Amino acid sequence: MSDINTSQFNVSAVSTPVCPCCESSRIRIRNYGKKTGGTVGAVAGAAAGTASSIGGAEVGASIGAAGGPLGIALGSLAGAILGGLIGGATGCSVGVKLGQVVDDRILDNYECQNCCHSFSLQTR
Repeated sequence: MSDINTSQFNVSAVSTPVCPCCESSRIRIRNYGKKTGGTVGAVAGAAAGTASSIGGAEVGASIGAAGGPLGIALGSLAGAILGGLIGGATGCSVGVKLGQVVDDRILDNYECQNCCHSFSLQTR
């Protein structure tokens, strides 16, 4: 059996969190901030994208004008839908990033599966 040379691989030493009460390594990451931030951001972004979709509908209508009345209708609809989708995706992305900051700096994001103690890795 040959030895593997690990110097050629990009291996990072990520330490597993350990419970400060019972020193167990059976830790669950809760990520409540990320989940909530992503949901709220997606809803807010979709609402803002849909509200501002009038501009998208106008652009879609002008592009679809070459196809006649049906092209204008379909272009308007496609522009409005794309405005909502892009707004929702952008809002979700921003919400997840903000939620990650909340998880890391404010909430006790880790929970021990042995003693149910919740804790944070940040020193306060």
